Amino acid sequence: MTQAAPKLLTFDDFIARYGDNERYELIDGELIDMEPTGPHEEVAAFVLRKVNIEIDRLSVRWFTPSRCLIKPLGTKTAFRPDVVVLDKAAIASEPLWQDEPVITLATSVKLVVEVVSTNWQNDYARKVEDYSTIGIPEYWVVDYLGLGGRDYIGNPKQPTISIYLLSANGNQYQKPAQFRGSDSIISPTFKDLQLTAEQIFASVN
Repeated sequence: MTQAAPKLLTFDDFIARYGDNERYELIDGELIDMEPTGPHEEVAAFVLRKVNIEIDRLSVRWFTPSRCLIKPLGTKTAFRPDVVVLDKAAIASEPLWQDEPVITLATSVKLVVEVVSTNWQNDYARKVEDYSTIGIPEYWVVDYLGLGGRDYIGNPKQPTISIYLLSANGNQYQKPAQFRGSDSIISPTFKDLQLTAEQIFASVN
């Protein structure tokens, strides 16, 4: 007996049924359970706090929405990043923003941060591809448990922060800079950020 394939969702279906549920995102019409845990949320909250401190210090018109989806145009995909920094001046050009907290244009986004869960493949593979295609300039993968494959974080596996930046031609990410232990995070978006990898990892202790 063959099992029927799950019914794919349109973006509108997803918004109507799961738009306010922070547990789910949509990839190619398939509903994805992001499997958040308490420690995952602790790490995301710590990064969010540090980012907001920098935004205040810089006195720039950026903000970090509590709920936001990033939707590549023309797709049945909607990512729900753990942390996203938006440019308040740029979102006036967003076609969906006035009705839904949905971002479609790279010009609106300064930084995206994903905290790795057990479905780490999406963070390291699919989102790297789609975020670079959209043109998001800086993307952090915070792997506080060292869950990612060895091809992504090395062998032996250990907690790692990978920061992807767009190449000079702007259509793909360069090989990520990686930070572990006492390494200071280097972020082009927040050049004076005083933060180490181990400080982020220790936020769950």
